[in-house]
Amino acid sequence: MDAVEIAALKERIKRIRERRPALVKLLEKPDLGSLRIDVNQALEEIDELLQEFEQTFGPQD
Repeated sequence: MDAVEIAALKERIKRIRERRPALVKLLEKPDLGSLRIDVNQALEEIDELLQEFEQTFGPQD
């Protein structure tokens, strides 16, 4: 991976991190029904992705 690709990847991760709170907020809705399972799964996968990214590239701003 060259520097440009790494910078692009870091920007994508930044956008994912910024959008994560929207899923958390969605979980607060009482009428979510069976979608709650999907939202929980998405949050788990995002958290795992962020953790692996930080293990590889170090903590980001």
